[in-house]
Amino acid sequence: QASSAFSCLTTGPPFRTAFEDAMARSGSIVLSLLALAALVVVPFNCFVGAPRAPMEIDGRAAAAVAMGLAPLALEQPASAYDSVVAMLQSWLVGGTVLTVIFAAAIIAAAANPLTKRRQEVQNMMKK
Repeated sequence: QASSAFSCLTTGPPFRTAFEDAMARSGSIVLSLLALAALVVVPFNCFVGAPRAPMEIDGRAAAAVAMGLAPLALEQPASAYDSVVAMLQSWLVGGTVLTVIFAAAIIAAAANPLTKRRQEVQNMMKK
């Protein structure tokens, strides 16, 4: 025999009364009626825009889009990494390349000979 403190674990859920069954049924009926009312009312309260003229499809634009997307059709979409280590390595390589590119751009901006010459001429004009 189980003790009284743990009897709910061994005997299963308590019995439902007829009143609780009726409440469960009436709740589902009310919910169903609300859902039906929403389906009936919502479409009539929606905004309807003014009719627009039908758009003409430019064949050249469609061809250009198709040609632009053609390489994607040839590429295999499943280019997943085989491991987390490979993914991290690729991020490290990409981050290093971006850092080198940004460093080169900053050095090029600081060492721009035209800017240096402009500053020299400006200093000479002040004298």
